[in-house]
Amino acid sequence: MFKGIQVLHPVQEKRAKPLQLEQLGQVDHWLKIAIDTAKANNDRNAELRHLRNRALLLLGFWRGFRGDELTRLRAEHVEVVPGQGMTCYFPLTKTDRQVKGTTFKAPALARLCPVDAYLAWVGATQISEGAVFRAIDRWGHVSDEGLHIDSLVPLLRSILREAGVASPELYSGHSLRRGFATWASANGWDVKTLMEYVGWKDVHSAMRYVDSADPFARHRISEMLAPEPDRLPSTKNR
Repeated sequence: MFKGIQVLHPVQEKRAKPLQLEQLGQVDHWLKIAIDTAKANNDRNAELRHLRNRALLLLGFWRGFRGDELTRLRAEHVEVVPGQGMTCYFPLTKTDRQVKGTTFKAPALARLCPVDAYLAWVGATQISEGAVFRAIDRWGHVSDEGLHIDSLVPLLRSILREAGVASPELYSGHSLRRGFATWASANGWDVKTLMEYVGWKDVHSAMRYVDSADPFARHRISEMLAPEPDRLPSTKNR
């Protein structure tokens, strides 16, 4: 019945706009300036908010996390090896049908580093157990509860808007995951490697997240297209 409805009323699938690496760098630069400014002004609320947002953004991008994974991440399930990387454990994930738990690793990087951003956030808040990413009230008090999944998209769009990213309303909780998948694909990651890193079990699911660097195949076809032969001067009598 549902297939019949889809045939009669086809709807094009809406996909979140991927956050590109250039935009990630733009937002990270803005956040670092905002953190330094808040410290100078002794604005505890703003400092914590920007530290949290930076950690959430960088970890979400480089680990290819979905929004629900970010909101469910717990501090006692995170292990950090400074200068090398961090391990995030989830007792249950969307693709973990046998409920064995899944471990994801995120690298320490020379720039846009998710490990440094995470350590700065938990260090400032002394979070050692419970939800990693939490709400912050107007007085700078950090909630004991994690961010609600429904608050993540408005939060992400607010961060992008403040950092000057165009059309922030086009982004959603999947934008970080799609952004990483698109970046990895454009930089030579094969589908198998990408699936293992992000945790996809189905290749069709993986490809839904990848935006080709050459979406119209213009460059690929142009390279394979034989050049037009030189036209010889006409010998027809004039």
